[in-house]
Amino acid sequence: MANNKKRMYEMHAEICKALSHPRRLEVLDRLREGEKSVEELSRLMEMPKSNLSQHLAILRQMRLVKTRREGLNIIYSIANEKIIEACDTVSEVLLSNLTQNEDIAAMLKNQDSSDPK
Repeated sequence: MANNKKRMYEMHAEICKALSHPRRLEVLDRLREGEKSVEELSRLMEMPKSNLSQHLAILRQMRLVKTRREGLNIIYSIANEKIIEACDTVSEVLLSNLTQNEDIAAMLKNQDSSDPK
């Protein structure tokens, strides 16, 4: 049982590692709008297809995106909408942290300005 839990942590970390690059997060964000070809993604992201393909391969390997062929084009889409929910949740945590940091910074600034010198 403990080994199963350990393996789950390892697999969880692998997914997080795939999500740890800003460009891969951007890919997922672009695909949230709907499926897109490599050419579309490359143009929208202003990124060479060769670099984009490396990021897409990592996302595909982790089953975060899926593909289908349309003629000569490979079309990418989100494999499971839960990944978008997870990204949104992390964004909410980030925004909350930023707000807290702004509040703390404002409080410290107010303390500094009220302290006699």
